[in-house]
Formats: sequence, structure tokens, C-alpha cells
Amino acid sequence: MTQVVLFENEEHKNILLEDHSEGEMVPANQHLIIHKGKGMLLDPGGHKIHSQVYSDLSAELSPNDLKYIFFSHQDPDIVAAANFWFMMTPADGLISELWLRFVAHFGVDRMVFHRIKTIPDRGQYLDLEGVQLSILPAHFLHSAGNFQVYDPISKILYSGDLGASIGVGYRIVEDFESHIKAIEGFHRRYMPTIRVYQLWAKMARKLDIETIAPQHGAVYQGKEIVNQFIDWVENQPCGLDVMEDYYDLP
Repeated sequence: MTQVVLFENEEHKNILLEDHSEGEMVPANQHLIIHKGKGMLLDPGGHKIHSQVYSDLSAELSPNDLKYIFFSHQDPDIVAAANFWFMMTPADGLISELWLRFVAHFGVDRMVFHRIKTIPDRGQYLDLEGVQLSILPAHFLHSAGNFQVYDPISKILYSGDLGASIGVGYRIVEDFESHIKAIEGFHRRYMPTIRVYQLWAKMARKLDIETIAPQHGAVYQGKEIVNQFIDWVENQPCGLDVMEDYYDLP
């Protein structure tokens, strides 16, 4: 895999970094937003890939200019290498207040722990060298404390696990109908109920989205594909909707 530039103008750049997962690891995307020479790294990944991700980032941005590290939720494929990033860059971390003390279990040193800032449940705006990024609530998709990032310049919604696909050999979704087989199993089992899909879809339709960039698998590019995904996920029973019978005793 190679790095993919999802958007670029004179001041702003959005980069999908190379997927360095291997072996039994779940394949995961790392994303980088750069505005006027300052950066934000999204969901940086675990211990086995941090050196490669650091190298990829360094090719685009001085690590000293990394201002934020965004953790959409608490899973190890997102936060396991947090201590490395705090030791190697001056960046502040951002995570739901629900997971702050859980991150400490991944070995974050006490001397840098104060640089992890908590995101309130309703989300917030975040200034990156003059551009206001939206940190949007996406709770229970699939984590109890979960957030997404919307970049108003590139019009990219960084959706975390929502929209995730596993095992696809392409970076950009060209045919949504054929892509459904790569996403339906995950979205049926890992999300709790159709109600949260409906709430998310209502929120997403208020945004001007050109691209949905998930943490796993292919990117949804162009309004037609984006709207196809929103329409599809809004109508997907999942979690407790389809698993009530599992609570019967054997």
C-alpha cells in the first residue's frame, strides 16, 4: 500500500498513511491532517507499527509540528502506542473523558499524561492553525465514548469504525453495491442498535461531506457514494436488534 492524498491545496493537506498492519493484526488506517504546517494525527495505532507510521508522518511534516493526536475511542489498534507519540512529539492527545484512565494501562508515562485532553460528550471545535475542525459525538459506534472528526476545508468526515471494511484490495470505493459484502458483517455485529445509525445519519446529513474516511479499509469518495453509505447504514438492524435470541440459555 502507498500513501494516498485525499485532498490538497496551498495551505491544507489530508493524507491516508500506508497500512503497516501484518500477521494477525486487524488492518487499520492512520490519517494525517496538515494545515499551514501544523498537523493532527488520527488513530495512530499500536506498538508494532509506530516506527513506520512515524517515518511516514516525518516525510510529510516535522514531528515537532504535530499539534494533536486524536483517539476516536479506546481500542488497542488506536491507543496502544500512545506513550511513543507523547515521548516523540510535543502533541496533545484528545480522547473521550470516559477512557482517560484506561489509556494509562497502555503504559503512558506520568510525565506526559497531562497532555491527554478529554473531549466532552457533546463534542467540541478544535483549532488547527486557523481551521476549525469539528469533533463530533459518535457514541456507541461502536464505543460508549466515541468521536469523529469533520474537516470543513476538505469536507472529509473521519468516521472511525463506522464504514469499516476488512480484507478489500482497493483504497477507494468505486461501486457501493459490491462493497456492501465487505461491510455488512461488521456493521451487523459490532454496533449496538439501529437507533444509533438513525441518529448518526440525521447528524451526517447536516454536513457537507465529500469523503468518508474510516479507520479500516476503503474510503468513500464523492457525494453519490457518501450518500449511498448513509442511506444504507441508516436502515441496518444490528446488535440487539438481531441478537435477542442469543440471551436464551443453552
